[in-house]
Amino acid sequence: MSQIEDAWGAGPTDRYEELASRFRPIFRDIRDSAVEREQTHRLPRAEIAALKEAGFTTLRLPKDEGGFGATLPELFNLLIELSEADSNVTNALRAHFGFTEEVLNSPFKDYRDRWVKRIAARETSGSGFTEGADNAVGHFNTRIVRDGDRLRLDGHKFYTTGSLFADWINLGAEDEEGNFILAQVPTGAPGVSIVDDWDGFGQQLTASGTAKFDNVTLSDDLINPQRKRFRYSVAFYQLVHLATLAGIGRAAAGDVARLVSVRKRVFSHGNADRAGADPQILQIVGKVRASAYGAGAVVLKAAEALQRAYDTRERETSEGQDNSGQDLSVAVADLEVNQGVTVVTSLILDATSHLFDALGASSARRGVGLDRHWRNARTLSSHNPRVYRERIVGDFAVNGTWPPGPYRVGDGIAKAG
Repeated sequence: MSQIEDAWGAGPTDRYEELASRFRPIFRDIRDSAVEREQTHRLPRAEIAALKEAGFTTLRLPKDEGGFGATLPELFNLLIELSEADSNVTNALRAHFGFTEEVLNSPFKDYRDRWVKRIAARETSGSGFTEGADNAVGHFNTRIVRDGDRLRLDGHKFYTTGSLFADWINLGAEDEEGNFILAQVPTGAPGVSIVDDWDGFGQQLTASGTAKFDNVTLSDDLINPQRKRFRYSVAFYQLVHLATLAGIGRAAAGDVARLVSVRKRVFSHGNADRAGADPQILQIVGKVRASAYGAGAVVLKAAEALQRAYDTRERETSEGQDNSGQDLSVAVADLEVNQGVTVVTSLILDATSHLFDALGASSARRGVGLDRHWRNARTLSSHNPRVYRERIVGDFAVNGTWPPGPYRVGDGIAKAG
C-alpha cells in the first residue's frame, strides 16, 4: 500500500512511491524478524546487506554517478519507513548517510569523486567521533600523526554506531599540533578492533560499542582535505534521530492496532464485548497513531530546510549570510530541527508508553516485543539531549541568537594536553 492509502500522507515528491516501492519488500522482511533478532541479539548483518545490494546506501548519489538522486525529504521519508521496520537498522546506517552528505558537499573534486565511486560500489561507513569521558570537551585523545613516511593512528572511540557492519569508519582525531582532522579508516586494517559492547537497554543491535586503533597505518588519501564537517551536519544527524523516532511511532501504532483488533479478553467494566469496539480503547489507538503522524509531518518539514541548505552549497561566501557571516540557510535548518526535537520526542515517548493502556497485562510479555518501542525511543532521545533545544529556540526568538555550530562532547573539567 502507498503512504496515502495508509493515511500517512503523500510522499514528499511525485516520484516518491516509485522510489519507495523498490525497498518496501526489504523493509517488510526486516520488520518481520525485528522482535526475534532483538530477543536473540542477532545483529542485522543480513538485513543491512540486503539494503546495500538494493542500492539503499546510494540513495543520495546522483543518478549518473550510480545512485538514485534522492532529495533530502525523500531520504528522510524512507528513513521513517525503514525505522518503522527496525529503528536499529536506521541508526546503524546514520553515519553512512552523514558521510555521504560530507562527500557530496566536498569542495575537493578528487576526494569527492573517489568516495562517490566507493559509495556507488556499495561500500559503507560507520561512526568514529565520540570518545570516553576522559577527553576534554572540544578535543580528541585519538591522534593521527606523521611517523616517517606514513601516518599513524592511535586511540579509541565509543558509540561507534554501525562500524561493525561497515567497510570504513568516518573518524575524527587530532594531528601533532592538536588540529581537528577527519579520516576514513578501513575497518579491516591491521590494528583496528571493533567490539559489540554496547549494553544500553535500547537500540541494542546497532553495535554502538568500542573501536580501538593501535598503531594503524593510514595513507594520505584517506585524510579528508576539508578539516570540518559539512555545513548542515548538526541538523542532519539530529534529524535522522527524529525520523527514526517517527518510524518507531508508526511501528507502535501498527502493533497496538493489530493487537486490539484480535483481542478477545475484555473487562466487565469496559464499554463493549470486544476491545475493537470499545470507544475508549479506540481513542488510545487513535492517539498513538496521531502522534506518529504528527512526528512524521514535522520531520518532513524540517527536511525541506535541510534541502535548502544543501542547494546553497555552491554560493559565493558573501551570499546567503548575515553581517556576522552566519550561513542563514544552515542556521534556519538548525532552528527548524531544534523546534521539532521536543515535539517529536514527547509525542513518541508518550505514544510508546500509552499504547499499553489499550491492552491487558499480557502485552508486557517479552515475546510480544512492545517494550522495545519505548526503550528504543528513550535511548535515541538521550543521545543528543533535548533539554537544550528549547533554550536555543527561545534565545533566537527573543534575542535573535543563531544556534551554535557543531558541538563536541567530553569531560568539562578535563584539560586538553
